[in-house]
Amino acid sequence: MSTVQTAEPSQMTAPIQTVDAANGVSYAYRRFGNTGAGQPPLVFLQHFRGNLDSWDPILVDGLAQHREVILLDNSGVGLSTGKVPTTVTEMARDAISFLDAVGLDRIDLLGFSLGGMVAQELALLRPRMVRRIVLAGTGPRGGRQMHGWTFDIERTANQADNGLEDLLHIFFGVTETSRALGIEYVQRIFSRTENADEPTSPAVACAQYDAIVEWGIPDPSRLARLAGITQPTLVANGDNDLMIPTVNSQLLVDHLPNARLRVFSDAAHGFLFQYPRQFAELVEEFLSGTAD
Repeated sequence: MSTVQTAEPSQMTAPIQTVDAANGVSYAYRRFGNTGAGQPPLVFLQHFRGNLDSWDPILVDGLAQHREVILLDNSGVGLSTGKVPTTVTEMARDAISFLDAVGLDRIDLLGFSLGGMVAQELALLRPRMVRRIVLAGTGPRGGRQMHGWTFDIERTANQADNGLEDLLHIFFGVTETSRALGIEYVQRIFSRTENADEPTSPAVACAQYDAIVEWGIPDPSRLARLAGITQPTLVANGDNDLMIPTVNSQLLVDHLPNARLRVFSDAAHGFLFQYPRQFAELVEEFLSGTAD
């Protein structure tokens, strides 16, 4: 008697689920991966204008082999209902409402760009909930050169419909190598044929950018808040991030009590999509560490 083997869900095939939270928001998310590893779920918090489909399937599936992963559309993003807040702190409270709704009290976090800002606030607001943190392409509140983007980046990032050249300019370097790997990433995320998320609207971009600008108001005294994030933290970035200058990754490591830094060469803001396999291996090694 033959048996039919069903393929494991992946970033390209896992269905979008929804859950109604106590704050009145219905959150859209994907949840799949290795649930037998004895590890907390890894919750992904997305970048400016990103949705569930923006995550690189190579990165997500590489991590899902070893642990359960949860990709989240926060309030007002993609297929989630509600309104996008204009502060990072409220975004963190919204993410907490989702985690409460799905019954999670112990997680790891991977936050990219704006998602990394949200991850910092979430760890400060619910310190016992978070075990380990990965902060990718992000910076601390009150960091350097973060009070809004340069005119060129702001104009490109906020356009209603970003084309290939826009995405390459924002996320990848100017070298042929970086651009070629960026094109491969774009081809991967746009290869989905079903179960797609809802694109983000200009209103989402406007609210999120307000939150990013407020977060970046220069204020070195805000760096002292990072002392409250005592969890083991991996900070990573490209060596030439034009959106959140790489110096802010060093600032995070300088002020977080238990952090390590990895900078990827010939890479920019989207380094984790340029080197998805290498970054997945780095994150897995970090999350599998024995320190709790």
